[in-house]
Parts: sequence; structure tokens; C-alpha cells
Amino acid sequence: MLLATLIHRASLPSPQVTAQQALELLREHYGLSGTLQSLGSQQDLNYRLDSDQGRFVFKICRGDYAALELHAQHAALKHLGTQPGLHVPRVIPAKNGEDLLTLELAGQSLHVRLLDYIEGQSLTHLKHLGHELVAGLGQLCGEMDLALSGFEHPGLERTLQWDARHANALINHLLPVINDERQRALIAEAAQQAERRLQPLAAKLPVQAIHMDITDDNVVWKRDQQRHWQLQGVIDFGDLIRTWRITDLSVTCAALLHHADGDPLCILPAVQAYHAVNPLKHEELQALWPLIVARAAVLVLSGEQQVSIDPQNQYSRDNLNHEWEIFRVATSVPFELMEAAILTAVGQSLPAIVSQGFAPLLPSLVGREFALIDLGVLSPHFEAGNWEQDGIDQRLLIEAAAAHGLAASRYGQYRLSQTRPDSAVEPDTCPLHVDLQVPQGTTIEAPFAGVVHLSADGRVQLDSAQLGVRLWGVKPSLHAGAAVLKGQVLGEVSGALRVQLSRGAELKPPLFCSPSRAPAWQALCPSPAALLGLACDAEAEVDSHTLLARRDASFARSQKHYYVDPPRIERGWRNHLIDMQGRSYLDMLNNVAVLGHGHPRMAAEASRQWSLLNTNSRFNYAAIAEFSERLLALAPDSMDRVFLVNSGTEANDLAIRLAWAYSGGRDMLSVLEAYHGWSVAADAVSTSIADNPKALSSRPDWVHPVTAPNTYRGEFRGIDSAPDYVRSVEHNLAKIAEQKRQLAGFICEPVYGNAGGISLPPGYLKQVYARVRAQGGVCIADEVQVGYGRMGKFFWGFEEQGVVPDIITMAKGMGNGQPLGAVITRREIAEALEAEGYFFSSAGGSPVSCRIGMAVLDVMKEEKLWENARVVGGYFKERLEALIDRYPLVGAVHGSGFYLGVELIRNRETLEPATEETTALCDRLRELGIFMQPTGDYLNILKIKPPMVTSRHSVDFFVDTLSKVLDEGL
Repeated sequence: MLLATLIHRASLPSPQVTAQQALELLREHYGLSGTLQSLGSQQDLNYRLDSDQGRFVFKICRGDYAALELHAQHAALKHLGTQPGLHVPRVIPAKNGEDLLTLELAGQSLHVRLLDYIEGQSLTHLKHLGHELVAGLGQLCGEMDLALSGFEHPGLERTLQWDARHANALINHLLPVINDERQRALIAEAAQQAERRLQPLAAKLPVQAIHMDITDDNVVWKRDQQRHWQLQGVIDFGDLIRTWRITDLSVTCAALLHHADGDPLCILPAVQAYHAVNPLKHEELQALWPLIVARAAVLVLSGEQQVSIDPQNQYSRDNLNHEWEIFRVATSVPFELMEAAILTAVGQSLPAIVSQGFAPLLPSLVGREFALIDLGVLSPHFEAGNWEQDGIDQRLLIEAAAAHGLAASRYGQYRLSQTRPDSAVEPDTCPLHVDLQVPQGTTIEAPFAGVVHLSADGRVQLDSAQLGVRLWGVKPSLHAGAAVLKGQVLGEVSGALRVQLSRGAELKPPLFCSPSRAPAWQALCPSPAALLGLACDAEAEVDSHTLLARRDASFARSQKHYYVDPPRIERGWRNHLIDMQGRSYLDMLNNVAVLGHGHPRMAAEASRQWSLLNTNSRFNYAAIAEFSERLLALAPDSMDRVFLVNSGTEANDLAIRLAWAYSGGRDMLSVLEAYHGWSVAADAVSTSIADNPKALSSRPDWVHPVTAPNTYRGEFRGIDSAPDYVRSVEHNLAKIAEQKRQLAGFICEPVYGNAGGISLPPGYLKQVYARVRAQGGVCIADEVQVGYGRMGKFFWGFEEQGVVPDIITMAKGMGNGQPLGAVITRREIAEALEAEGYFFSSAGGSPVSCRIGMAVLDVMKEEKLWENARVVGGYFKERLEALIDRYPLVGAVHGSGFYLGVELIRNRETLEPATEETTALCDRLRELGIFMQPTGDYLNILKIKPPMVTSRHSVDFFVDTLSKVLDEGL
């Protein structure tokens, strides 16, 4: 009887009611008229009604459904309507006062009802759901189950195809709907495994009323002004039933899998959020993944069934793709892994392994000292990228064994050699085994009784009912299938020994896993230290959250950090930064490290000069003269004097002082939307509201901001706009002259760095410089961000404008991270400062800084980095510009070389900045292995300024990943 009911319910097509017929029913029974829009459903009909009395949902289902079930749904809606924090639709009575009408239409028996419409949208269309949305769905599911825990109604006792208690029977019946034999076998095997795991748990699973369809389809959301998703309400109570409580969370989690990008562990935030508001029993946590797998099987079988009987139902056809994706993800990992992941995510653990009874695996080496080799991210054995060499870990172990006799790796220590640059996928860096170098011929004995298995790849495996130990590099002394006693000889070491312990014989663990899967896999593959008699576990590292809390407690918080939840970065190599778990992030924003991170030449230069001398620039040493000469050789011929300082801020501050001293005035012109530094003078001429929200209202009276010559979104647009922007300069110069004040100068980035590298309109600086000099002022080119070859076509940004400034300021890339800045000018300007006293910078121009500065210039030349900026940077811009036609959000690409900006907008007519989308994009890029940050006054521009060693491969990875995120939707 049960199976017959299930089959009947699973085989019902949707009612045949046209929109016109539905309108007639609405007019006759509810006194409403308007327009209808189909909302789609698998077995029912749902229409949105737009009427002059508001919006409603008109629901039509077949008369085969018991009216008592529908009354139960209405009672639940009334019950939930009294619960704080839960928003559900209200049932609208018909003209006769009834909530539910049973009608005959064209020979069909129908149930019809009308509900409130909840404004908003579902999340089904989103390809990616962030952590907050996933957790939000889990929390909502937990709150809904809490609210329904005391709800009772006779209509809850129903037979429904989605009830997990009947999944196995339904699956067995529907399997023939799958024509492909391989697919059919996969579904059958997955369902059987799920059923075997559920059977011993079923009696202990709590039962109550549940919604059973809290999914991306049936939860309504709206974005707020900051583009954050806000929950609006829950709809579609058609699956309301009394069954296992954990079924509700399994349905929610299964729905998440088609947004998972192939990663089933994406459900963990939902599980944690549910458990936090509505704690689950241990048995429920164990049952969760089998229920998800069974749900996935039911979904694909029901979907295929529905399409076969109702091929015109586009809603069902569209859902079928999602359902197959859910099944693929749900069956991509072992049941044991997901059970361990779910338990560890909520702070529970697997049963402890009793290790006291183990016999030593290597009895002849008990008590011998091993050299434990550091293969982690901060290992001193790794330098200059040598971890990228094949077999580096084994070579280090062999070298250590040669020196010390015995050597071993650490279990669970994230391996730097396993990192994967330019990859959106988290690398498998966590070892679930220990590598050892011991004398050949060393005897291996069984640590526990079991059966021997031999594999084709040379692995020797000993399995008991509870444990398995896998060995590589062993010559077995027993045949496959041999039963052995604890302490019996298994064989002898014949190569590099590798040892892995695991729970159970059937589990096939990897040798390495990703950091996000490490807690689960380590629960399944615990350390073999007890077998080895060796304290070989990785030492605990300070996690990024703890470190961030310490930073916030001691480091002034106005010194911001990237990202709300930043990874801990302790190593870099070329154009990548590496966190403590061995993940490499493509560095697309670090214009300080022009040569890339970890450059061996920089380490050698600094080390040698430190070993010789480091002092201040008042002493006489060769490096300061040599470096000054090198800088002047790069500057225009008219310049013959150099000041060396520590930073761009100091360089700009000094340039302003030089302008004051040389001109005799104090009034400075600066450009709106610009940033020049943090000192009193440099901050005064900085007008970027992104860096200082009060910038426009807090300028001193000696600073005169001029209109930003932004050719994309400025007051005047296009390459012919220079004369229009020059008028703002003329206006301010006239105002200064009228007040009989002496102009000191004009400071401007020759390329608009803070706005994403926008080129100034042609001729702008030539006209402005002429007017400033005519009034006795000095022209300062702030090259801190855009100079030194980064633009590719030009070494200095001012060359693009065809001008020569009076003062050049430079820093950042000059020292590849060493504090180093410079001011380059003419002798008469430099010496004007002497009237005000001597200038002195304690560390500016130190021997170490000068040697590093010269080494940077040498490496840039030897490695052709300026050419790389031109060639690869040009390719980079071409690839980015191709996105403009594909994505409405991409408004423009600015800049050149390795100083590029991608401006994101919501409207191509109004150029409304896509500020929140840009933030979300940067956060998502970080999840996918790329560091990127927004810039500009509206923080809607991707500021792309990577190390100048960036390759085409990295460019392709960046642009392809950017496209992926834009495809996902923001």
C-alpha cells in the first residue's frame, strides 16, 4: 500500500489549467483580476497575480491530494505567523470565507488557494553562494524546526515521495527510468550505501513536523543598499510533514550542492549554523550525509520521471540539470569523510583509537633518535623557489639521513612543496602520512593483528576490523591474504619508507589533502606516531584569527589590513604570496615588490652590506654616490641633484618643502581624487575621500584642489578635455594672484594612480606646467606609484604627457620592499632648502638601502622587467578590455603595463559606481587564490599593480578567474 501511494504521488503530472482559466477562477471565487505570471512547479501550478489590490500567489494542485494535508499547511502558516523572526505567507480566504476550494474544471478535480506574495527573489540563479548565505540557510532551517517542534496536525501524517524514510523503496521503484546502465548502477550503489548507514541510526532519530523544502528555491531574499542579501521569508509548504527532524537539514544541504563548485564541504557552514540554534543529536549528525545522498538519488530519479510524463514542463527540465549536479557532488567523496567533516565542524569527534596495544612497527629502531625535517612553509631548507623542484622533500630527507642516520617528516605539517601557484583550487598540502629514511633491510613488524593486502603500486597494507596501516617502500615477506599476529614480521624496508594509518580497510585516503578537508581526513587518518614510537606530529601554529586579535590589541587600528578575515601570509616568491597552510595567492596589488617576492639577489645584497656596514648618509661611503648617479642617469638631463629618504610620503613631503623654499610661497595646487602620503604636508595635498572621508572639508587654506582630469567619469570626458580641465587650474591661480599670495607649486601624479591608472587628457600637464611656472611655482611629478618602468611604454609617467617636471618623487618599487624613496630635482631647487637649515634622513640613503636600490635597477635590466611590463602588460590590457563586451558590470579598463584599473559600474549611461559589487568581487577572488583590492573615490575600481615579473600564465589565470566570478553574479 505504501509503495503504491508513493508511486501514484510520484507519477502525477501538473494540472492542466491555462492562465485564462486561472483568471476566471480568481474573478469568480476571489473577486480579483489582473495579470498572471507563471512561477513554475514540479507537480502543481503556481501563478503570481498582479492586481490593484496587491500581489498574490494562486496555487492549483490536483484533487488527488488529500484536503487534510492542505489544511495542515494552512495551520502551520498560521502557527508560524505568530513566531518572532519568521516571515511566511498569509492565506487569503475566498469570497465564501474558505481557505481552500475544491473545484471541477474540464474534467479535473482541483484544489485552489490564494496566498500573500513575498517580494524578493530566490537564490537558485546564483552559481555561487557565499559563506554568509550558506550559514543563513542553515540557521533559518534550525529556527524553522524549533518553531515547528510543538506543532501537531492530523494532516502531517501523510505518505510523500520526499520523505526520507521511504527513499529506498522509491529509489528501487524508479531506477528503471534511467536508461543508461552505468548511471543506473551508480545511483543504486549510492542508495544502498546510504541505506546501510541509516538503518542502525533510524530508531534514534527525533521525529517532528518539518518544512522539508527550505532550499534556494523556497527562501526569498532581497539585496539591501550595500548589496547584502537580506532574508524576506519562506514559501511553499507543500512538503510539510511529520518525519525525522534531520531530514529538513538534509534537504537544505542537498540543495546547496548545485552551488558548490564541486566541493561537498560547502555545506559545513549551514550545519554549524543549524547546530548553533537547534543542537543536533550525535546520531542525527551521523545520518545527515546518508540522507543527503539518498535525497540526491531521489531528486534525479523523480526529475527524470517527471520529465518523462510531463515533457512540456520547462521548470522540471531546468531543475533536472541541478539535480544531476547535486548527485555528482554528493557521490564524489566517501561517506566516511563527510561524516567526519560534519562531526568535526560542530566540535564532535570520532571514537578514540586505543594505541596502548600497538607493537612497534620498526622494533630495531625503538629509542633511536630521528632528525625531524622541517618541510613547512617557513622551513629554512627552502629558498629561491627550490621547493618547486621535483622530489625536493625526499632529497632533503635523504640528505638528513646521510648526516644523522635516521630522518622523518612531520605528520600534518603543511608542505610548501605541495603549493600550486595560479590555481583557484585549494592545494593538497596537508600530509596524512609520515615519510622516513631508515637503513635498507630494517625489519617491519605488524603493530596489530590483521590481514595482509598487496597492491599493484607496491603498497603493503595490513587491515584489522577497525584499522589499516599502509606502507610504501617495503619488501613483503608474506603473501596477499595472509593473516598475521601482532608483532609478526611483515617484511623489510627496501626504499623510501612511507607510513599511513587509517580507520577501516575499505577507506582509500589520499596521501595529501587540502587544508579545508584536513580536520576530517586527520580524524580518519590519525598520526602513525604511536606505531613509530616517534613524536613526529606537526607543531601547532598560531592561527590567523588569534594573530589578528593580537594585532588589533596592540597595533593601532587606523593601520588597516586587507580583508575582514585575512589569511596569515609569511612567505612570498615572485608574484605569489603563500599562507601558513601552503596556499599560493596571485599577488595582483603589490607594486612595492617590483622584482617579485623572495628575490635571492635582494637577500644577498642586504646580507652582504649588513655584514659590512649600515649607517646614516652623513658618512662617506661609495654606495650613496653610485646610487645617486644611477638615478640621475634615469632622470631628464636638466636634473642633477638627488635626496634619498625612506618612503613616498617623505619624498612628497620633502618636495613640498623644496617648492616652498624655492618659490618663497606656500600655496599648492593639488588634484582632486589624489593620494600623496600621510605626513602633515603630504596629507594636506591628498584629496582622495577613499583614503580620508573628510578630505574635501579638511584641507588647509594653502591647498587649492583643482578638478580631477578624469576622462572617464569626470566633469568633462574624452581625450579632448584638457582645455576644460585647465580652466579649473586657471581659476585657482587667478584666486591666488588676486589675494597677492605667492604660488609654491603644483603636485600631480602624471598618470592618475589612485583612480586606477587613468591617463590624463593629452596636453593637460603641458598647459598646466606652463601656467604654474609663469606664476613662479614649481611642478612636482609624483611617480611613487606609476613610475620606474611600471607603465611599460615609459619609464616615467610624465613622459606620456611629453613634459619635464621640476621635481620627481619616487619610492615603493625602488627598494623592492626595502624602505627607500627619492626626490630628484635641479641644483638651484635643492640648494634653496639650505636657507632653512640642513636636511637629514637617518635611514634614507643608508648603505644597505643604496645597495639594494642599485640591485633593483640591475635586476630590472637583466631580467628585462621593463620590457615584460610593456609586452605582458599590453597582453593583460587586451584580455581585460575583452571583458567590456561580455559583462555590463565592466565599464572601462584604464592604464598600461602593470598599472591597470578595471572600473566597475551599474549603468553605462550614468556610470553609477558598483562599489559593493567590487568589494564582493575582491573577496571572491581571494577565495579563488587572488589578492585584489578596490581603489578610487567610490572604491569601484580594481587596482591592478602586480610585481613586474608577472607572466602571461598568471595574467590568464587572473582574467579567467575574474570572468568566472562575473559569470557567477555579484
